[in-house]
Amino acid sequence: MTLFLGLDVGTQGTKALLLDVSSREVVARAARPYGLLSGLPPGSAEQDPRTWLEAVQAVTHEVLDAPGVDAKAIAAVGVSGQQHGLVVLDDAHEVVRPAKLWCDTSTAKEARALSDRLGRSIPTGFTASKILWLMEHEPESWARTRHVLLPHDYVNFVLTGRLSMEAGDASGTGFFDVERRAFDRNAMDAIDPRLFECMPPLLQPGEPAGEVSAAAAKRFGLAAGTLVAAGGGDNMMSAVGSGATEPGVVVVSLGTSGTVFTWSPEPVVDPQGLIASFCASTGGWLPLLCVMNLTSVTEEIRAAFPQHDLEMLSRAAADVPAGCEGLLLLPYLNGERVPDLPEATGALLGLRPGLLRAGHLFRAALEGTSLNLALGVDRLRALGAQVNDLRLVGGGAANPLWRSILADVMGVPVRRCVEMESGALGAALCACWTWTRAQGQDVSAHDVAAPCVALHDEVVEPDAARGRVYAEAKQQLAESTAQLFG
Repeated sequence: MTLFLGLDVGTQGTKALLLDVSSREVVARAARPYGLLSGLPPGSAEQDPRTWLEAVQAVTHEVLDAPGVDAKAIAAVGVSGQQHGLVVLDDAHEVVRPAKLWCDTSTAKEARALSDRLGRSIPTGFTASKILWLMEHEPESWARTRHVLLPHDYVNFVLTGRLSMEAGDASGTGFFDVERRAFDRNAMDAIDPRLFECMPPLLQPGEPAGEVSAAAAKRFGLAAGTLVAAGGGDNMMSAVGSGATEPGVVVVSLGTSGTVFTWSPEPVVDPQGLIASFCASTGGWLPLLCVMNLTSVTEEIRAAFPQHDLEMLSRAAADVPAGCEGLLLLPYLNGERVPDLPEATGALLGLRPGLLRAGHLFRAALEGTSLNLALGVDRLRALGAQVNDLRLVGGGAANPLWRSILADVMGVPVRRCVEMESGALGAALCACWTWTRAQGQDVSAHDVAAPCVALHDEVVEPDAARGRVYAEAKQQLAESTAQLFG
């Protein structure tokens, strides 16, 4: 067997899968959960990068311990990582402070200031606002900083001993020129003129990040000299792992946050900044919608009813009619990126007797998050994206009721990818693509990935009557959001 290891270093945990490309089968997988640092001020969301390394070490050893797996059979490693997080290193390449994450909204003021300086929208979640926050709130930490990385870049550095970055993940920093696929010096200078000096070399699509070092081999159990692909942000890797490597494939990822993306051969730039104008890690572009509240909202409802598991809540919600009898949840529990309301809160509208039951509240969570996604998809369509059907990935995609609601809300058929961990699969496929190119074969990422992306046979078709109910609810969500937070 020739195996490829995909690592997905996320917000809630790290996952690994080992892919045998010849059989198109995952031969081993592992996961380790972790959480955010506790005791931080409201809006702050941070993790110690050492937590990621401990999890990578655990999952890597676990998959290597699977029957019949030999570390020497792993031809290459790919890393997917949560986007936008700020990892700062000192002269000795030691971490200066915990990483501020994509879901940290404590930098809203800095994001507004940068947006004013640059004359374009800088979302609160992007890396740029975190750097300005660090300069203003912890100047001693910024003074110590010599290297600025993103989470997956840091894992690549520990694996290889080499600093690097690639265009996909870099395009979520707020100081990257997506159309030129190069750092934006003017934006960097608006933050701090020495920021450019802190950035690592930029890799080209398909260029490896390096090889597993002797120290990393000892720590992670891998063979020294194993190729390490450039990898990318979790959305870029999820695109590869779900088949969004050619035009026309639209993917919805139902995780802690929710994303919708599609591959484009040309840049797609949103003047309002609501649709992120990302580069794809494999070349081309990946216009992307991201909402900050998705399974985090359904988990809050589940936690409120500890006697119910998700299956029980879903059965109860299925008995509630579409539109939830007028109950509408504005799902902005963590603030929101689209719409751009980092300081918004959730709101429950239309309360009447009998509606504060588990089934109603759970359905309101499914509908509210889906309606907010649909408003973002409307914006994606307005920019020219074709949305004829959807592929679902992520943990929430396993819920049949949610799949049905999404089909009705979006008005298009919905299918589910067989491999729900599309980020880890995409990282493994990028490792395979990079390794194949290193063998002298001129192939595209799509050529490598497409045969390994399988879909379930089930197709969920939209229902016209329910669609009309949701069209009204979507308008109400937009109007209520504007009234409360506009």
